[in-house]
Amino acid sequence: MVLRGVSRLFGRTPALVRVDLRVEQGESVLVRGHNGAGKSTLLQIVATALSPTFGHGRVLGHDLLRGRAEIRRRTEFLGHRARMYDELTAEENLRFCAKVHGFGTAGVRPALERVGLAATPGLVRTFSPGMRQRLALARVVLRHPSLLVLDEPYASCDDAAKDLVDEVVRGVVRAGGTVLSATHDPGRGDWADRTVWLDAGRVPAAGGC
Repeated sequence: MVLRGVSRLFGRTPALVRVDLRVEQGESVLVRGHNGAGKSTLLQIVATALSPTFGHGRVLGHDLLRGRAEIRRRTEFLGHRARMYDELTAEENLRFCAKVHGFGTAGVRPALERVGLAATPGLVRTFSPGMRQRLALARVVLRHPSLLVLDEPYASCDDAAKDLVDEVVRGVVRAGGTVLSATHDPGRGDWADRTVWLDAGRVPAAGGC
């Protein structure tokens, strides 16, 4: 992953300013900084949920703009809120995910067992925030992404769920995947190879490429 001069404006307000960043395939990187530093914006751009206003980059070997479909096919993004369908069960959500991404459903049950939701009935709209986060982690287990992007993955999690986040991230790393994560939790992220700091939308020169 390489970003060159990436900036993002919201109206006239800059969220990112000329960010240069290189993350090697198989590397795990933590992004840290104060609230409003631009962490979420950076992660959303890498995951193609947002486009840069200026600058360019390549993710998983594909152009950040022209290769959006291929980047998304190989990337799982876990943000503040789990991307789930409230009127489906946990298993139905994962089966739908498998169908959308074009692979079989044999891994659905094992993924739910891995996160402790295999015996959980009911629709997702009845789930607590922590259970939703577990289901989002089950999507990661199911998809085996080449790139895992996590924005505050420990939010709404108890200690056991936080440990599960770390376990799933380490699984992605062991499989050769790349991980980019932002967190305010100072006690988490020991799986990371290095930390990049954001300050007012800028990456200090020593923390970039």
